[in-house]
Formats: sequence, structure tokens, C-alpha cells
Amino acid sequence: MQIAETASEGLKRAYAVTIPAKEISARVEGEVRKIAPQVRMPGFRPGKVPANLVRKMHGAALHQDALNTAIREAMDKLVRDNKLRPAMQPEVELGDGYKEGQDAKLAVSLEVLPDIASPDISGLRLEKLTVPVSEVEVDEAVQRIASGQKSFVAAKKGKKAETGDQLVIDFLGKLDGEPFEGGAGTDTPLELGAGRFIPGFEEQLVGLQAGDDKTITVTFPADYPAGNLKGREATFDVSVKEVKIAGEAKLDDDLAKSLGLESLEQLRGLLKGQLEQETAGLTRTQMKRALLDQLAADHDFEVPPSMVEAEFEQIWQQLLAEADNEDDPAAARAEIEREKDDYRAIAVRRVRLGLLLSEIGQANGVQVSPQEMEMLITQAARQYREEDRDRFVQFIRSNALAAAQLRAPLYEDKVVDFLFDKAEVSEREATRDELQAAIEAEEAAPPPAKPAAKKAAVKEKKLAAKKSDKAEPAAAPATKPAAKKVAEPAAKPAKAETAKPKPAARPAKEAAPTKRASAKKA
Repeated sequence: MQIAETASEGLKRAYAVTIPAKEISARVEGEVRKIAPQVRMPGFRPGKVPANLVRKMHGAALHQDALNTAIREAMDKLVRDNKLRPAMQPEVELGDGYKEGQDAKLAVSLEVLPDIASPDISGLRLEKLTVPVSEVEVDEAVQRIASGQKSFVAAKKGKKAETGDQLVIDFLGKLDGEPFEGGAGTDTPLELGAGRFIPGFEEQLVGLQAGDDKTITVTFPADYPAGNLKGREATFDVSVKEVKIAGEAKLDDDLAKSLGLESLEQLRGLLKGQLEQETAGLTRTQMKRALLDQLAADHDFEVPPSMVEAEFEQIWQQLLAEADNEDDPAAARAEIEREKDDYRAIAVRRVRLGLLLSEIGQANGVQVSPQEMEMLITQAARQYREEDRDRFVQFIRSNALAAAQLRAPLYEDKVVDFLFDKAEVSEREATRDELQAAIEAEEAAPPPAKPAAKKAAVKEKKLAAKKSDKAEPAAAPATKPAAKKVAEPAAKPAKAETAKPKPAARPAKEAAPTKRASAKKA
């Protein structure tokens, strides 16, 4: 086998690899000898089929398998001998016109991870904003619980329904004058203003009283789950059978007991704990973003374009999905298109921070334990149908790349926690509004940051604010990437290109139950 470097520019590498025909043939002959005793053919005793007939029957498949194996081993040797750390799967092309009996000439291109100088983490300084939970906040939380548990009592005769009242109604929906499946209801309780029915339905019932009948017209939302109703105009014949008003919500032990607790004091304690946990999460987010801003300002190195492109594509698809949910999707898409370069800068920032956190973790022995990994696999498997869970678990355990992607968020959090322990942290009491403002602060990057990096950090916060507290950097592997296995060449070996490994049939995520079309909001 011959391996020659043909290009080396920045993080990009290219190699010419030649696998001698005799090496591939030797592999084929070895396979022929291995399977010959198991081949059955009319006219021959078991195990006595001549090798030339075995080769004639299975030669094409055996040659393809031998070529695939030779390519995989060549890639392993290429990475090992050249001490490479591939950033993504190497791309492998088999020379055009390749035929059995010829040397296999491969053109290999890949990107490698940058060499990152050991990060200096001795000067990290962070401010931790703490938010004490007040009794007023607990009172408000209890009141919200009580409002959700409110009961309704019959109103006086002749009472006209107002927002906040509850109606008991019968209704029949029609499309073009004909009833449709799922569009009818009997003795249905409906709280006006709760927004549980499609837009426009509840508002048209305000002012009715018991015994009133009314036909209303509404339009189903364009994203309604029932395809035959999306965007369609429908009428509903509504009969009001009763009007009820909300009873007074009492904040007492009975409220707590209705929730399965012993007392109001126990309920208050649980709610206070939840609020403290919520503010602790916001505090961690604030500290993490400040930490990442410092790391981004202090470290600048080239990152693999393929990793940036993969991260950018993920960001871009998120933005497009959000734009499609706006009132004016075309205008929203046009706006993000104008800021495309800014979002690509975010991708660069995320990849750089991901690699940096990975380097810090490896240098300081941060690891995800086997027990933690098993917990991650179990949790992820629950997203799939029960019959697919075992297949998902096997896929993760047999695929190093998939396992690394699953492990990455937890590994990143452990590295962040390690850096928190090493940093000089000062605490300052703040209000929730101040904490939220710090998280969303426009001045994201410290003064030493370059203008482009500073702008990316600002937009990064705005992007993250649209989602939950998603980790800012791109997920980094918990260990330095090993050589990725090249995928099998296609049946026609004119171009054998690598691809990310994937299961034969990727398990489908648990599908949401099919809902019947009705007036109720999906």
C-alpha cells in the first residue's frame, strides 16, 4: 500500500492512496477458502464445491467486500501513520474506471482539528448574580395554582356570559353546510377567554345566556393538524345550556389536599423550592455565558470549515423554522437572510468554543463515567417507540460518532462546572429582572474581543434567547476523535465516498397520537 500527501493547506489535507490489486485479490481468495466449505451446489457433496465455481457464484460480492475492507484499513493506517485528528469523516474517491484486477487508486481529502495551545484558565473571574425568592413570589405562585384549580358555580338566571365565565354547550360544526367528523360536542364545558378552542370561537359566545342558540363562523388555522380542515372556513351551531361563574379560590389546606399534599405550608415549601431551582438555573446560564465570552475573547484559532458548515446549517434550519411561524414568513426570512454572515460568525464561535472546552476537559481529566453514559442512553431511548428502543441502544453502542454526539452536552456541562470551580467568583444579590437583563445583555464580549467576535457574541445571545438554555458552543467530543470508518463504496465502485455511519433503519421517534378534528385547539 502506498500513501502520499498531495496537499496540506491550513487544516485541509489530501492524500493519494494506492492499494495493490494483488492485496485485494489475496483478500478475495481468503474469503473464497473461508466460505467454500459452507457452499451448497447441486451435483457436489457439501463442502466439495470447487473454488473456481465458488468464485464464479460469489466473486463480485466477495471482491466488493474485500475492496471495502481494504479501504477501511487504508484509512486507519493513513490516520495512524500521519498522526491525524480528523474533524469530520474523510472523503474518499475511487478512481474513475476502476475494474477488478487493477490497483485501487484513492483520492482522500479531510480536515484535521487544530492544535490548540494549552488554555490558561488561571485568570478566570466571574460574577455570580443570586436572586433570593421572596414570600411575595411564593404567594403569587400559590395564587396561580389556585386559579388553575378554580371551580365554577351556576350563575343567576339571565346572566350574560363574560370572559372568564364558563359555558356548558352543545355544538355541531359544518363544512359547506355538511357536518364533519369530530366537529360535534355535547355538554361541553368551555371557559371563555381560556383559548382552548380555535381562534374566534370563544369570543363570539360572549353575551349569550342559558337557552340561547347561535351560529358562528370561524376559520381553522393554517397549521391545524387535520389536513381537511387547515385554513378552511366552518360554521358551528351552538346551544348554550348553562352559564357558570368562577367560584372564589381559597388559599387554604383544602387547596393543598386537592393536590395530594398535607397542608398549605407544604405547598408553599414545594413552590419555593421550584422557584429557587429556576433562579439557580438562570444564574448558571448567566455565569456560563460570561465564562464563554471570556474564553472566546482570549482564544482565536482556525477552525475546520466542515464543522462550521455543519453547525451553521443547524442554526439556519432553526431560524427558517422560526421564520415560517411568524405572521409574515417572507419578511422574517428576508431579515435573517440579511444577517446570514452574522449567523455564520456564530457558527464559528460555537465550533471554536466547543473545541476549546474539549481541549480543557481532556487536559484536566474531565470524563463522562460509564454509569452516566448508560443513563444518557436510557433517557434518549425513551424518545422512541418501545419496539425500537433496543435497536436504538445497539446503534449508539456500536457507533462511536453517535455515542460522542449523545455524550457531548453532558461532557460540556462537566467542563463548565470544572471551570466554575477554578474561577475566582464574586457574588452579588440581584433581582430577577437584573439577572434576566444580564443574560440578554447587549454588551456580551469584554473589551479585548475583536469587533466581529463581539458582534457574534451579541447575536448569539439573541439567538439563544429564542430557545431554552441551549449550550452555546457546538457539541465537542469527549475524547479526541479517532479515525472515522469510511463507508462502504457504492455498488458501482467508480466513486466510493464516505458518509456518516447510520443504522440500517433508524428508529422512528414516538409519533404523536392522531387527533380527531374538532373545534378544540390542537
